[in-house]
Amino acid sequence: MKTTTLGRSGLKVSRIAFGTWQLGGDWGEFDENAAVAAIRRARELGVNFFDTAQAYGFGASEAILGKALRDEFSRDRDELVIATKGGLRQTDSGLVRDASPEWLCRGVDASLTALGTDHIDVYQVHWPDPTVPAAETAGALSDMITEGKIGHVGVSNYNSAQMAEFSATLPVETLQPPYHLFRREIEDEVLPYCRDNNVGVLVYGPLAHGLLTGTLSVHTAFEDGDWRGTSKVFRGGTYRRNLGAVRELEKFAANRGITVSQLAIAWTLANPAVHVAIVGARQVGHIEDSLRAVDISLTDSDLDEIELIMEEATPVAGPSPEGMP
Repeated sequence: MKTTTLGRSGLKVSRIAFGTWQLGGDWGEFDENAAVAAIRRARELGVNFFDTAQAYGFGASEAILGKALRDEFSRDRDELVIATKGGLRQTDSGLVRDASPEWLCRGVDASLTALGTDHIDVYQVHWPDPTVPAAETAGALSDMITEGKIGHVGVSNYNSAQMAEFSATLPVETLQPPYHLFRREIEDEVLPYCRDNNVGVLVYGPLAHGLLTGTLSVHTAFEDGDWRGTSKVFRGGTYRRNLGAVRELEKFAANRGITVSQLAIAWTLANPAVHVAIVGARQVGHIEDSLRAVDISLTDSDLDEIELIMEEATPVAGPSPEGMP
């Protein structure tokens, strides 16, 4: 497994991180034993970077990750990099952003308990909270570094101005933004900012939430509880048009002896500002397939051809906390 230094954090991490959003209940039902096996298989194949969040089932996803890595925690904890996120709170009316010092402190303690570990390597603010001054959020996380509960601080879904404001109190070490072939807005300002400030970038959604797996069609029916079932991204004319682009990408990938999902992951990693791609899996075979993308090198000619294919596609976005069912 190829590794990289995650920006100014100095952490040595695998270029693919195992993501666990799919284990929190927002993607429908799943086999927990199969998910645990997939996490352990990723570790066997050299993945040392695992990403989760308090809001992925409010402890459910973190607990499954902790269960899968329990032996590693007791034996080789220093070889693992565990990242989680906080700053979302569940209310009777749905998810709300809450990056207040009080909620973040409670969240860190809850995550430590759910994971079954004594420290979090990278703690990320899940979404910017316009109701809380960045200095308060950053100050609280700085205090928790001093306490030894967290090692490094990052943010997720922040733009360049928000990172700069946060960094006036505590330097942002990592950013977790959405990035895939159908969503590229971070190329304009966010990635240049990260390169200029040595911020480690771990992108999520490289498979466009399943769109780039090649397994979806206009006839796909999503399970109850799967957020995609109510998303405009996965129905209507935009969906059909983007499925057409995926079919062309599949042909491109097949001519090179790889899968379209491997191509999609390799494309994100080909961007010099991207350190890590986060890939989720609920089965061993899926993570094995994804990890092969690390060894795929795309030439300038390949990238140009991909650009031509994507000219007919429509940009799509993922859900925000307020948009979750």
